[in-house]
Amino acid sequence: MTSIIAQSGIPLPLNLIFYSVGGVVLLVAGILVLNFGMIYIRALFSGAKVTITELIALRLRRIPVGLIVDGRITAVKSGLPISIDDLSTHFLAGGNVQMVVLALVAAKKAGINLVFDRACAIDLATKGTGKTVLEAVKTSVNPKVIDCPAPSAGKTTIDAVAKDGIVIRAKARVTVRTNLDRFVGGATEETIIARVGEGIVSTIGSASSYKEVLENPDRISKTVLDKALDSNTAFEILSIDIADVDVGENVGAKLQAEQAEANKLIAQAQAEVRRAAAVATEQEMVARVSEMRARVVEAEAQIPIAIAGAFERGNLGIMDYYRMKNVQADTAMRESIGGDIPDSAAGGSSPKK
Repeated sequence: MTSIIAQSGIPLPLNLIFYSVGGVVLLVAGILVLNFGMIYIRALFSGAKVTITELIALRLRRIPVGLIVDGRITAVKSGLPISIDDLSTHFLAGGNVQMVVLALVAAKKAGINLVFDRACAIDLATKGTGKTVLEAVKTSVNPKVIDCPAPSAGKTTIDAVAKDGIVIRAKARVTVRTNLDRFVGGATEETIIARVGEGIVSTIGSASSYKEVLENPDRISKTVLDKALDSNTAFEILSIDIADVDVGENVGAKLQAEQAEANKLIAQAQAEVRRAAAVATEQEMVARVSEMRARVVEAEAQIPIAIAGAFERGNLGIMDYYRMKNVQADTAMRESIGGDIPDSAAGGSSPKK
């Protein structure tokens, strides 16, 4: 061994350095082959070539290498020139790379103009909502039907009152498709349902009779469609179909009956006010009568005093007094014989019973 080293002319320490460096290179190459060999070969033979540097950069940034490379392979195979950097950037932003790629492929196959940045924006906008960018693209290709009112709201019909007071219960089915250009920042399905419900209530309320609504239910859909209810929303309304129309209660008659009952209560209250006023007036008159009687009794009490004064002054004689007593006795006898005497016949005195 020493003779071979001496014949080569290379010092022993330098030879060991070469062997060490070669071993390290082989070790690194082995690690790269073990980690990225199959992924690199798969991308190479798929026509979506990636570099070892890009693969190492993905691993250093803790990005799933297989997910990004498979997404690029799918995109390139579908004719979409998406780079590794674009996919890794969207992944770091919290997006779903696989859904974005599938959505772009579906849009391309359907002839929909959807760019990568718009797809990423839609994907991030639907994050946490239970929806995906792929679902948005599919809805744009295959329109979906929305029930109005929504079953989750707990109501089965939209109730509105025509001018004749009859309630009309309607149920509508709205066919919409996604408007990808307005999907980010546009109103959702709840807004579509609310606007369609408002349009149905307004249309039924403007009908002069419930019979008009039953005869022409398509009038509701035509009127609602003319109002452009899909403006500033993420959807485009294709049609509004009235699925069911039923007649409800007569709210007008019910309101009239309640109004009549209220008027009756008001009249009763006013009559009670008048009765209370009459009772108060009657009590006041009774009090005044009692007062007048008291005055009469008081005046009658002055008569004996006046007679005594007349005797003292010599204005009344004894014979005059006896004649007055005889007249009073005759009057009392006639009253006892005649029984009850009217006030006019009795000289204004109250009747005796």
